[in-house]
Amino acid sequence: MFALILRRFGFAAFTIGFVSLIMFAAVEALPGNVCTSFLQRFAQGPRLERCIEEQGLNRPALARYGDWIVGAAQGDFGYSLKKRKPINTLLAERMGNTALLGGLAALLAIPFAIFLGIKAGVRRDKPLDLTLSGVSMLAMTIPEFVTATGLIYVFAVTLQWFPAVTIMRPGMTIIDMLPVIVLPVMVLSMVLIAHTMRMVRASVIDVMASDYVQMARLKGVPERQIIRRHVVPNAMIPALNVIALTVAWLLAGVVVVEKVFNYPGLGSLMIEAIHDRDLPLVQAIALIFSVIYIAVNLLADLAALALDPRLRRRGH
Repeated sequence: MFALILRRFGFAAFTIGFVSLIMFAAVEALPGNVCTSFLQRFAQGPRLERCIEEQGLNRPALARYGDWIVGAAQGDFGYSLKKRKPINTLLAERMGNTALLGGLAALLAIPFAIFLGIKAGVRRDKPLDLTLSGVSMLAMTIPEFVTATGLIYVFAVTLQWFPAVTIMRPGMTIIDMLPVIVLPVMVLSMVLIAHTMRMVRASVIDVMASDYVQMARLKGVPERQIIRRHVVPNAMIPALNVIALTVAWLLAGVVVVEKVFNYPGLGSLMIEAIHDRDLPLVQAIALIFSVIYIAVNLLADLAALALDPRLRRRGH
């Protein structure tokens, strides 16, 4: 078991290293370099030379990659070209906001989606199942910016319950922030609920049709006990990886949502960096998103190992 967990961690570390190498190589493959991309028509003379010196672009690419990945592991991503501040300082200012937004969405959406998925799977093809399946399909097909616009019109413009844009003031506590993040959390939660619910429903239906569930029914075990002891635990095992992938989807959704609501998180910071052609900052945020994505999937693998003894035996 320990060796299997160690292999999972080793593979995750290898994946992070490989992804970082790909990202660094992609930036290197761009026409010109970081300084010419940022300075554009001013990329000449002393200004260009000073930028090249500051960014260390006169050194071999492999040496620069080594310095970058070692610095990134220590929380040092270098300096932002546009903002003239350490990148890790910029990340620290925004990371907590994104963690709050995504954490609240996952905390609210996943338990609710699991509950709805179990209900829909147990009542397959009944009115409740058909209604939930139809609503989830609709939620999955509507883009986040459309959902956000609709919620802004209803709750911000018409009812005026919540603000349409996020205005953050220094010293705000989490309680103070709740009213201004209700709409962004709702947008993120809708698709998260839809994807997770459908996966849990499909898994529950598969388990309900299994031989051991049928045998339990023949033995006269009450239906509630079958669902609680057999269906739910076994249905959650294959659903874990999909739930992890759906949670990782938040990384893509949060970029759009933060931009629509002017929310000061990593997603909006990344869009600003792309607009400013601040490639070191873009590179740092992309690496952080990749690490979060890999970490979420690693946690799902470890949870599946803990719940399913068959996976542990397979690893020996």
